[in-house]
Amino acid sequence: MTETTDEVLYAVADHVATITLNCPDRMNTISRSMLESISRLLLRARDDADVRVIILTGTGRAFCAGLDLRRDTSGGSKGILDPDAPVRTTIDLRSAPPTVLHEIDKPTICVLNGSAAGYGFDMALGCDIRVMSDRAKLSAAFTKRGIVPESGGTWLLPRMLGWAKASELIFSGRTLDAQESLDLGLVSSIHPVDEVADAGARLAAEIAASAPLAVQASKRMMRMGLSEGFADHVHHVYLQLLPLMQTEDQKEGMAAFMEKREAVFRGR
Repeated sequence: MTETTDEVLYAVADHVATITLNCPDRMNTISRSMLESISRLLLRARDDADVRVIILTGTGRAFCAGLDLRRDTSGGSKGILDPDAPVRTTIDLRSAPPTVLHEIDKPTICVLNGSAAGYGFDMALGCDIRVMSDRAKLSAAFTKRGIVPESGGTWLLPRMLGWAKASELIFSGRTLDAQESLDLGLVSSIHPVDEVADAGARLAAEIAASAPLAVQASKRMMRMGLSEGFADHVHHVYLQLLPLMQTEDQKEGMAAFMEKREAVFRGR
């Protein structure tokens, strides 16, 4: 199954949904319409029972260079700064891509075909796993532009790196090459640029071969664990375990283990 728009591509194959930013001529900077498309496609993948893993990637030499700040008066796709947009005194970010991405239970992999900066950097961090081209860079240059990491970076980086390293990266607005990103643990692996897509696909296939309900429950428990104490967390994990013990997949997993064969999971 495939869907194509001018700016974002969507395809599903072998239990993996791939969302591809498709504006290489402007380094996949995110327009207002792209924000809506990314959120809509993430929710589509979330609600598709056939999808077990979501890949987020881009075309061209960049993954995403940030928000598209053009003031487009041509009648085409407008950037984030729209002079005709009504003035707002409140902001509802519940349907924004970083929030949607954070709340999805299905595993997400960012395949960094190229560099990520600004909004693209935060969006990459919002995925569960990142694999990176050896030519790509991660740029946290927010403070060098007079702004803050606006899409989750100030929440994510201290949890990923600890306070001191996150402070160093955010305050300095530093750009990291692939090896530095790997050394800090911001990415799981780096690959030659012409092999990174295949590496991401292999990882997605490996995850998709696991029991999807158990994978999604594990991610849900990890997310809950970020904001609760140990005793409460263990209690919630136990409550999550009980219904999983009644699933066909759990029975198949145990049978496959006893019979020394690969399990075939059906998500029920």
